[in-house]
Amino acid sequence: MSWIKDIFSPQERSWEDFYRNRWAYDKIVRSTHGVNCTGSCSWNIHVKQGIVTWETQALDYPRFDKTIPPYEPRGCQRGISYSWYIYSPLRVKYPLVRGVLFDLWKEAKKKYPDNLITAWESIVENPESRKQYHEARGKGGFRRVSWDEVLEIMAVANIYTVRRYGPDRIAGFSPIPAMSMISYAGGSRFMQLMGGISLSFYDWYCDLPPASPEVWGEQTDVAESADWYKSKMIATVGSNVFMTRTPDAHFLVEARHHGTKVVVFSPDFSQTSKAADEWIPIHQGQDAAFWMSVGHVILKEFFIDQQIPYFVQYLKQYSDAAFLVKLESLPDGAYRAGELLRASDVVKTANVEHAEWKFFVQDALSGELRIPMGTVGHRWQKEKGQWNLKLEDAHTHEKIDPSIRLGNFEEERVRVAMADFSEGTNDKFSYREVPARRVETAKGGVWVTTAFELLLAQYGVFHGQGKDWPRNYEDDTSVYTPAWQEKFTGVSASLAISFARQWAQTAAKSEGKCSVIIGAGVNHWYHNNLIYRSIIMPLIFCGCVGKNGGGLNHYVGQEKLVPGASWAPIAFGTDWSGPPRLQNAPSFHYINTDQWRYDNAIQQVCPVTNTGHRMTHGHTADKQALAVRCGWMPCFPQFNKSNFALVEEAKAKGAKTPEDIQSYVVKRLKERSLLFAMEDPDNPESFPRVWYIWRGNALLSSAKGHEYFLKHYLGTHSNAIAKENAKNKTEDVVWHEKMPIGKMDLVVDLNFRMDSSALYSDIVLPAATFYEKDDLSSTDMHSFIHPLQAAVPPAWESKSDWGAFKEIARKTSEIAKEYFPEPQQDIVVTPLMHDTPAEIAQRSIKDWAKGECEPVPGKTMPNITIVSRSYPDIYQKFISLGPDFRDKGIGGHGLVYPVTDLYDEYITKNPVEKWGGKVYPSLREDRSVCEVILAFAAETNGEMAYRAYEIESRKTGMDLLHLAQDTRGVKYNFDDICANPRRILTTPFWTGIVRNGRTYSAYCQNIEELIPWRTLTGRQHLYLDHEAYRAYGEELPTYKPKLDMRITQDLEETEQKPGMLLLNYLTPHGKWHIHSTFSDNLIMKTLSRGIEPIWINDTDAAMAGIHDNDWVEVINDHGVVVTRAVVSARIPRNICFIYHAVERTVGVPKSPSRSNRRAGGHNSLTRVRLKPLFMVGGYGQFTYAFNYWGPQGVNRDTFVLVRRLDGVNW
Repeated sequence: MSWIKDIFSPQERSWEDFYRNRWAYDKIVRSTHGVNCTGSCSWNIHVKQGIVTWETQALDYPRFDKTIPPYEPRGCQRGISYSWYIYSPLRVKYPLVRGVLFDLWKEAKKKYPDNLITAWESIVENPESRKQYHEARGKGGFRRVSWDEVLEIMAVANIYTVRRYGPDRIAGFSPIPAMSMISYAGGSRFMQLMGGISLSFYDWYCDLPPASPEVWGEQTDVAESADWYKSKMIATVGSNVFMTRTPDAHFLVEARHHGTKVVVFSPDFSQTSKAADEWIPIHQGQDAAFWMSVGHVILKEFFIDQQIPYFVQYLKQYSDAAFLVKLESLPDGAYRAGELLRASDVVKTANVEHAEWKFFVQDALSGELRIPMGTVGHRWQKEKGQWNLKLEDAHTHEKIDPSIRLGNFEEERVRVAMADFSEGTNDKFSYREVPARRVETAKGGVWVTTAFELLLAQYGVFHGQGKDWPRNYEDDTSVYTPAWQEKFTGVSASLAISFARQWAQTAAKSEGKCSVIIGAGVNHWYHNNLIYRSIIMPLIFCGCVGKNGGGLNHYVGQEKLVPGASWAPIAFGTDWSGPPRLQNAPSFHYINTDQWRYDNAIQQVCPVTNTGHRMTHGHTADKQALAVRCGWMPCFPQFNKSNFALVEEAKAKGAKTPEDIQSYVVKRLKERSLLFAMEDPDNPESFPRVWYIWRGNALLSSAKGHEYFLKHYLGTHSNAIAKENAKNKTEDVVWHEKMPIGKMDLVVDLNFRMDSSALYSDIVLPAATFYEKDDLSSTDMHSFIHPLQAAVPPAWESKSDWGAFKEIARKTSEIAKEYFPEPQQDIVVTPLMHDTPAEIAQRSIKDWAKGECEPVPGKTMPNITIVSRSYPDIYQKFISLGPDFRDKGIGGHGLVYPVTDLYDEYITKNPVEKWGGKVYPSLREDRSVCEVILAFAAETNGEMAYRAYEIESRKTGMDLLHLAQDTRGVKYNFDDICANPRRILTTPFWTGIVRNGRTYSAYCQNIEELIPWRTLTGRQHLYLDHEAYRAYGEELPTYKPKLDMRITQDLEETEQKPGMLLLNYLTPHGKWHIHSTFSDNLIMKTLSRGIEPIWINDTDAAMAGIHDNDWVEVINDHGVVVTRAVVSARIPRNICFIYHAVERTVGVPKSPSRSNRRAGGHNSLTRVRLKPLFMVGGYGQFTYAFNYWGPQGVNRDTFVLVRRLDGVNW
């Protein structure tokens, strides 16, 4: 080796200096990404000379359980490319205003120099100027302006709108607060202090699974990903873990190597399918058929052929299986399932408190009817301590052994009609004999049976006589047999039987360690609740819910905002006053974008059992109006008249007190001289007027029916060609012949990048990036709480979201001093709310507008509250933690704990605000807000958790203090969570238990501590007895087919020409971006195809002459997309994918089918359809809460035509 020679020549290696300098750094700062990926990963941000140079994954997650793999490293290809945005050409660096609008504003100020409000009015109320700047939306022409100039426009628009139309015409939309809590709270706090609207997101995104409220009375609660390792069998349904849960995917692989069986249900050969033990290529949207057959097999083989004691005992104590159901007679002599048997039905118990809301079971030994504790009636009765799941009689305190079957106390078998919707019709029934017994009620004798007996009949599990029972598993003519499901799913009967047996056997041996990972791939279908319930049933049958390693794990958006008790009063301004105006976005957009005008009657879309019920026929818009009148759903804007004008009218009529004003409003509504805005949505007096968007892409990736947003909100160009369909089809909603175009006076977007929403907004404000602000982040996927930190100051003229809205509040307060010198009385109308006594408000549906009952606020109609608003004080209130936080306590889920002493102590040790002669904790700076939230939240302050359990113990009658005793002294501050990841504490606000190093799994507290679910019976609901559910035929789990093209009518005006493919259009979540974020990132563009393509099956593509990478046009009546094709055998025939989400800012050619107008994004092909069943309220778990209950913006039942293009026009 003598020829080898060391050469030392620093000059020859000087080229390395560039490389070394590129990766050198001065400091490392912990942060994360406030993007809706659910990761909430801890990242190390490397900074050199004030510039972010790169980011790496943090590696210091604590090992809280040495028997499971570690959480780290957490991250993905998208997260590690985020710093590109900070200095990219897409960065919004300065405030921008639409040039046309700015010119109009300058001219108006010249004309009205002494009255800015009149100046703004001269623009927005003039049809010509209004049209001029509306039609400029989406077409560029922005001007760089100063913050002072743009703040003036926004403040004037705010005050003008409040004066002319009322504060409830100002709306704000921002999604997923958990990903950056303070950023969300900045805008929502401003909205609520103004009296504006905060729009929901969870239901609008179809992230809300309605089956979760239906079954558990819970928005969603799920296991952290580490808990997968404790499962013994995992099914993934509609969830592509490897693609969309990248930081957590290793747990699924590690669990499988540990011995867990993983079965993937997916129509396409997804990334996760590659790592499964079994891939089941089920037909899209047909999962319910398969899982109903699984339930059929489990019930037959593990409850009838044999009985697994663990399964039976679980159902008795933790489900409503043993509760008695009344059977209603039908004209043909048969019966149908009715209401639960209530204490009010039986003379002996009719006078107990809340007798209508307490229910009977049959004791297995004596056959006596008993009322167990834990029902919604016990929750809201005066006497506390009976809201628990002990198997005791609520009155005698004797032990109960609830019977899930009537057994020896069966008196007769009665024919019960079971609906069969498999053909999409209303008239097909099976008549099955069900064991029943006679019960004497105040109205005479009735037949009753158990919910479980009805389940057996519904699933067709033979235990009686009659021709309508399936003969065996191979009987494909009878619903829910393994052979029956095959024609819908494409899955063999033998595979369904094998899966069901493995599932139940595994659960029996492990006592419930079977879990389902489920996601948006299922939840975007019109009948999503039925798919979910069909999957939840085998979990409950087999005792899997509330077990580590078991349960339904619904992963969609980053929904778990952990410190909600201390965050919500800040975010929604209830530390100063309330209630807030919290609007479900699906109803808001369906009505206000006028998508209702293009919709069909309900009976054309949804098969039902009772076509005569008021909820099962007519137009969806009318059901929305009914829901508003009855107080089921919110309605903002509120009336077709200004709230302030109504107050003045009431005073002129002699009203002197808030109660007088309330009475006046009720009188006007009853006379129908005043309408809710959603009853008259196209009256200009009912329009929403100002829209603030931040932290989200509300005008494209979040806009179901994007082209209708462009047309009816913005008044700009649109590619929709659908014709209106609702004329003469509504009875309650007023039809205006003149279609409203361009309802919004002003659209403001706060953004760090020029995305599609910025493209269409009037004002774009430069927002700080995730590495330029202090904030908090939490997620469903792990049990830590993370900081976002300002590794560098906000670049250029950007501000944090909190800082930007603070400035808007300051300028608005300044202008308000001239126009609102005195406090104003505002009428706030809010729905009947979940976790309040309103859960027992309405046993039956009665419409006071039809004379069926009297309008009583908070009972038969919405709550009406008179709120005083001092607009000159908005800014001071924004930066101060208000007195209601101290005096009223904080909490959630109907539980409030006191914080008075901590509030007073906090003032002595932390920054304060002094004004009006009083002192308040300061919320001036982002970090101060973080500190307040951490100091008062039960999940980060053990003393608060202990206090919460003290309250919960009194309510339930159970000693729960041991859950917080060991961590009572734990208290985190912002520096703590910046130093290293900190795990949240066990609290009553989340149902899992993390004490002693346990992985978080939902509902463990319900099972182990006997805390009821927040449902009608306090148990998991297999049976839903609300009258609307019975009318829809959805009181029991069932199957309804996905909507076909004849029903959706997506292609009524679009001609299908030779060479076009007709395909079902799906928009799953993608690999190279998180929704639209990162879709325009150069690094991700380089790794992917540089455009969001459409995925098509190879055989389908060949039929249309489409080759891989060809340009294609995707079109229907709602809009058009022009993109490239990916031709792949992994996609099944007759469907196509465009991964969510597409931006209109990058790579979008013009459409030859739409007069060479610019093509759109993925939501250009959708139109929202609402299922009215999810609008009911005032009844147990079917009671409104923000992002908890209401219809979803479903979009999977959509059809498109695809054709090859020979060339593109840019």
